Order: sequence, then structure tokens, then C-alpha cells
Amino acid sequence: MSGRKRLSAHDLIDLVLDDGSWESWDTPPDRGAVSEGYAAELARAAEKSGVDESVLTGSATMRGRRIAVVVGEFGFLAGSIGVASARRVVAAVRRATAEGLPLVAAPVSGGTRMQEGTPAFVWMAQISAAIAQHKEAGLPYLVYLRHPTTGGVMASWGSLGHVTVAEPQALLGFLGPRVYEAIYQQPFPEGVQTSENLYAHGIIDAIVEPEEIADVLDRALTILTAEGDVVVPAAPLPPVTDVDTWESVTRSRREDRPGVRRLLKYAATDVVPLNGTGQGERDPGLILALVRFGETPCVLLAQDRRGQTELAPLGPGALREARRGMRLAAELQLPLLTIIDTPGAALSVEAEEGGLAGEIARCLADLVRLDAPTLSLILGQGTGGGALALLPADRVVAAQHAWLSPLPPEGASAIVHRDLDHAAELARSQRVRSLDLLEAGIVDIVVPELPDAADEPEAFCQRMGDVLRHELAWLRRQDVRGLKATRARP
Repeated sequence: MSGRKRLSAHDLIDLVLDDGSWESWDTPPDRGAVSEGYAAELARAAEKSGVDESVLTGSATMRGRRIAVVVGEFGFLAGSIGVASARRVVAAVRRATAEGLPLVAAPVSGGTRMQEGTPAFVWMAQISAAIAQHKEAGLPYLVYLRHPTTGGVMASWGSLGHVTVAEPQALLGFLGPRVYEAIYQQPFPEGVQTSENLYAHGIIDAIVEPEEIADVLDRALTILTAEGDVVVPAAPLPPVTDVDTWESVTRSRREDRPGVRRLLKYAATDVVPLNGTGQGERDPGLILALVRFGETPCVLLAQDRRGQTELAPLGPGALREARRGMRLAAELQLPLLTIIDTPGAALSVEAEEGGLAGEIARCLADLVRLDAPTLSLILGQGTGGGALALLPADRVVAAQHAWLSPLPPEGASAIVHRDLDHAAELARSQRVRSLDLLEAGIVDIVVPELPDAADEPEAFCQRMGDVLRHELAWLRRQDVRGLKATRARP
């Protein structure tokens, strides 16, 4: 576990927040009637730590932006949460909500304070409720987990962030290892309750040194609090040439065709990658991020052509990660941008047992009901249910050589003709190409490739970025209720 010097609450405040901007919201804790022994413990803890409780709350500016802050202090009874400190957290969260402030929490705690037992323990539910109300107001909640964070704190306000990052080598988990050893008479396996392992399993979004936390938080809040672009008329696109369907399919499979990574490199203003479902899964075939195109923010869900291989195709975990992104868009009241670029979802025992079909169905249901504007981009290959899962949207854009089909054309040929020789013929007859999708009303805009995105990657990505920027800015200013009503029409 972490062998570095543990920063106190005031150390972290001085390191992360703008000089002289801290304004404490704390009042002296109301202890009520406590035993003489516990009162002595509290007095020693205050003298040792220099603070009156295990959390400090207040507001400050960070890179000039005012935020609300809840910071744990491990020096006060191992950061444990009693009734007084829980009340302090709830009051701070509610004040942040009332003042419309983003909330940043930096817990460090062994969990509920054993000296206070169940009355302190049940306050974790009240803290969670206050944070839920803060998020329901569309306000950001960002968490920096410090070493150690365990027990009721990890199982409540430590695990509710829109974005959650952690200190390197931090002990993070539900059950403290000493408690496990005492109960089960054996040590907890090493390497499980570490920030690095939680990142590998998609439970936290990043591992960040304390010195870098201000930069990471500022980048996230720059996206989450962006006002957005003024909607101006979109620049006219060059005409789309009529290219044979099979040629488009072939071009979409070029290894050097730009995918989402190059699109973000050339077209995005800011990108903050997120990681995994937050529930123990991550899939390299899907990118989840907070992104700005121009000044307009969005939550991005993108199938990554580089992350999908024959050995690691798009699986159900990717769609569960996508559903996390959908929830984020609704909670943060941001547009959702989905990007389709997949040769197809996994066909395997693991995918079946992992509930792939159900996850496709749930993605479709979530998208058509989502309380956020939605934009879908068909960027390359659009094969099967894996593509369909991210398609339903208020507006749909397609690259010229992108396509959408229930199966790869070779698979359709195998079913209909019992060979692969009729793939091109079936692709044409199934009307899979972008111009056919436009004519059918499935796609709203086709962005031309001149003549192939792989031959002009930067220019193509900038052209596509201009379209996305305009569409997202327009969508962000629409009434979501009206958009949802339109989605429900046949």
C-alpha cells in the first residue's frame, strides 16, 4: 500500500485550491452527551490533528472557478465518520446544491466511527441522499479517493462521483484488511484493494498524483460547466459522390482509416477519458469520455476500431460501460454523442453468458427514453446488434463510406446463398451504404470523404468535427421533452 507521506486536509487544500480562497463552512461540532473516555479521545484527536473533526468543508476557487469542497482528515481518529462529521458533510452538500456549485470530495477514512456505532453508521444513507439530490440538480460531483478509503465511506459518498480518481497505491475497498483478517483468521489477498487494481477493473477513472489533481479536476469542470456554442448556420458541405456500395464497404475496412482517436485529436477542444462501468468491468473496444467540440460539451460513447480485435471483440461489458455514459449524460444534462465503428459484437460463450443480447436491448431502451439530447455518428463499419445498440438518436450523422447492416455482407451471403461470393450483391440489395440510409430517413447528414477519409484524415476529421459541433450546439438548446416525444413517433 501507499508508503508516501500522507497529506493532511490543510495540505491538500493548500496544494489544490487557489491561494487565500478557502472559506470554511464549518461550525463547532455538536457532540451531545458522550462518555468521559470518548470525550478524552476526541480532545486528543483534535490536539493531534489541529482540526475539530474528521472532515473539513467549505468553498474556494480552483483555477479561478468557485467550487464546494469536502476534505477528509485522517489524523482525526483515522478519518472515521461520526454523527457530527456526517452532519457536516450533509450540510455542505446541501449548501453546494443550493448555491449551484460543483462539489469536489477528497475522502480519506477507515469508515464509520466505532465509538458511535449504529447512529453514525446510518448517516451514510443521509450523505448518499444529499449527493443524489445534488446530482439530480445537474451539478457535477467529483471524487478524489485518498489512502486509505474503506468501509461506509467507500460504500457511500466515496463511490458516487460522476468522475472518480484516486491517489496512487491507495488502499481502497469496502472491508478493511485488518477487519477481514480478524473475522476470517487469514490475510486478505494482496493487490486487490489498490487503486491500480480498481482502475484495471473499471471501478475508478484514473490514478492521479496529488500534485496533478487540480489540473485533472479543472479539465473535467471546464467541460462539465461549459456554456456551449451559439448556434450558427452550418457551413455547406461538398457534394457526396455516388460510390458503389461494395467500394464503400471495402474502404471502411482500411486499416489506416481514421477512427475515434484521430477524430478527437483533430476535432475536439478538450477530452477527459473515463474508465469502465464503475462496477468492475472495462472493455478496450469502447471509449467513454467527457469531450468538448468547440465550446459545446458532451458525453462521448465511441466504439474504438483499435480496441476491437478477433481475440477481443466488442462484448457486453462495453455496452454496460455505454449505459454508464448514458446515465452521466442524463445526470449532467449534457448531450450524448455515440460513435459507431464496429465489425460486430462478440460471438462467444462469454458474450452469451455475459448477457450480450440483453445489454443491446437495454441500450436501445435507455437511448429512446434518455433525458438528454442524443447524436449518433456512424463513422465506419456498422455491423449487427453492436452497432444498433448505439444508433437511436435525435440526429444521426454518417461518414460517406460508413454503413449499417444486420450482419457483415459476407455473413448475409452465407445465410442466403451458403457461400461468401454474393457479399457485394447483398450489400447493394440490403441498402447498407450511407446514401441509402439518408434516402431511407435513417441518417440526417452524410459527410463527404474526398475521396476517402484514410487519404485525408486531418481534413476529414476537421470537416466531421465542424458538423458535430453544430449539431451538438443545436441539440443542447432543444427541449428534451420535445425530443423524447419525437423519438416515440413511428
